[in-house]
This record gives sequence, structure tokens and C-alpha cells, in this order.
Amino acid sequence: MSRYYLALSTLLLLVLVSCGSDDNYTPMSETDDGPIMTDDDGSMEEEENITIDLSSVPFDTLSEYGFFEGDLANLIPNNGVLEYSLINKLFSDYAVKKRFIWMPEGATATYDADDTLLVFPVGTIIIKNFFYDNVLPENTRRIIETRLLIHTTNGWEFADYIWNETQTEAIYNLDGSNVDIMWELNGETRSVNYRIPSEAECQTCHKTGDTSVPIGPRPQNLNRPFTYTDGSTANQLDKWIEEGYLQSVPADVIALIDWQDTSAPLKERVRSYFEINCAHCHIEEGHCSYRPIRLDYTSSILDENIGICVEPEEDLGNGISHIIRPTNIGRSAMYFRMNTTAEEVRMPLLGRTLIHDEAITLLEEFINDLDIECE
Repeated sequence: MSRYYLALSTLLLLVLVSCGSDDNYTPMSETDDGPIMTDDDGSMEEEENITIDLSSVPFDTLSEYGFFEGDLANLIPNNGVLEYSLINKLFSDYAVKKRFIWMPEGATATYDADDTLLVFPVGTIIIKNFFYDNVLPENTRRIIETRLLIHTTNGWEFADYIWNETQTEAIYNLDGSNVDIMWELNGETRSVNYRIPSEAECQTCHKTGDTSVPIGPRPQNLNRPFTYTDGSTANQLDKWIEEGYLQSVPADVIALIDWQDTSAPLKERVRSYFEINCAHCHIEEGHCSYRPIRLDYTSSILDENIGICVEPEEDLGNGISHIIRPTNIGRSAMYFRMNTTAEEVRMPLLGRTLIHDEAITLLEEFINDLDIECE
């Protein structure tokens, strides 16, 4: 069924359920009876979404928001908290992430364009949990931090919550810190001095001009199927519409290529990787807007915006002659910067201390495959 007709059918269902009222749509369960709970007298009523006093945020602890039910570390969303995933995810030293979103009752995001952020209503809270599995010596999961982006009347504000050792609570802290982690990844023991960002570091990556914005939730990066905690699978844009978190979107929203899909063209994979890992700085009014490259998916269709045959602004030495020199990784600044952990030259500047090995392999294949002559 096309997204247009699904959105239309959802709208009709809204009208029938609300009987002409302006109340927000309440998602149905598998029995189509809606979520229910039992009162002490045995009567049944619909389970209500959580409410948050936005004038009181940020709270001192993560649990005060009520995002998750039961043991906090299980990250099981409460009613009205919607889990989502991105086609391509920002690399953060191999940390795993679980993303959720919450909106106040009746609030709805709107579509602007495939490649631009959804227009989120005031009150929206984007929730991103960072953790590692198989942490040594017990081979257990350890959640490091939960980052919130809270859309207030003053714009997007940051709130970071650092998890305690017992994984029972996370405490508000925007000072920035480091955590040593040793874990197993694909049978190999890895270690990292994981960086929890300060507020200033958050602003560096999230700013556009003088304002802060989310990075990931664009229609082209959300347009994928996702399996939810109840076992159901749905396209995420359709699910957001069904839950009342998004108004209708076009039926032909472009989906980014999964950069790890080896069957896809190399350039498409590279462009998709750059879109989530680099474009938030290398765009107009981004932190690196002074650089000659533009790495958002739309702009990177042009070779010069990726840096192919473009000379770098500074002399990096090592025989580097271009941002990307076709067939020569040794003379490519892009490869050099992504393949080092030296703070003064690495890219991205923030958000990683390790080399993203799989991305380096992709970039090397892409550069070596370029059949272009630089003047």
C-alpha cells in the first residue's frame, strides 16, 4: 500500500475514532481495542501517555521523565514514547545507540523536504542512548549516557545524563568527561577512552548559524522498515503518521543508501556516509562552512563538493595534493584526516577517538576506483 493511501486511511480512522473531536489519535493494539489498563474496581480504561512539565526541564535524573517502564536500563518505552532507527548512523567510537522520540499530546511534526529535518513542534524530546555490549570482564551491556534534545520555546536545548555503575539511574551533567571501556567486538578485544561531550561540544556539532538543531531525523534517513517492541514491523514514516507524530508525507520519499550495502554503487555509499557523519559541519552555516566541500547528500552529487581534484586550504605535508586525489589515497587529505586519531588533524573533529575501520575501507575503495584526471 502506498504511503499516500496509508496516510489517507489513517486520517479516516482518526475521524471515526474521535467522532469530530480534536483529540490526538490513540494508537491501537493488535486487538484494535487500544492499550488498556485495569482499575482497582476491575473497570478498563485506555492507558494514557506520559506527561512532562516542560517548564521544569531539564530534570536532575533521567527517570523523572518517565520515558521507560520497569527497570530503567532495559530501555522499554512507555506509552507515547516511540523508538526509531536511522538508515545511516553517526559513528561514535563503535558505541551502539537506541533512539526514541516523545511529543506532547496533540503535537505533530510536519514534512518539509526529503533532505531537510522534519519540522518538530515545541515540546518534542529526542532521546539517544549510548552503550556498549560485551563489556569486559563480565561481557555485559553498559549504558554510558543518554542525550536529550529538548525543543523549547527558545529553541533546541541539550541535556545529557550519565549512567551510574549499577545502571539504575542517569544523572544530569553537561560538563563533559571520559570513560574507559574495554569490550569485545566481532571476537576482538577493543578499548576506548569514550568521550562524553560537554555542552559546548554538543553545540559545535549541532549548530546551524547561531541555532542548534538535530542531525539525524530527516525523511530520507528515516524511510526504512523497523521492528518495534511489540514484534510488529512497519515503515517508520508510516508508523509516525499512525502514531500521530507526523502529518502526511509524499509517497515517493527518497531513502538513503545504507553505506554498508556492498551491492550499492561506491559513490552512493560514500555520499550516504558523509551525509550523517560529516554534513552537519560541512554545510552552509555549519562549523566547517569555511571549507570548500559540501557533504550533505544533495550537494555531494557534484564531484567538487566531495573534494575530488580540489586542493586543500592548508599544507598537510606527506605529499597531500587534493582533498580527494583519484586513485591515490596517499595524496588525499580526506583519507589522511579520517585515518588518524591525532586531534589536530582528524575528521570529524569531535565525536570519535578511534578510526572507523569499515569507513576507511569504503573510502579507499572509492578513491582507488575513481577514473578522473585532475588538471
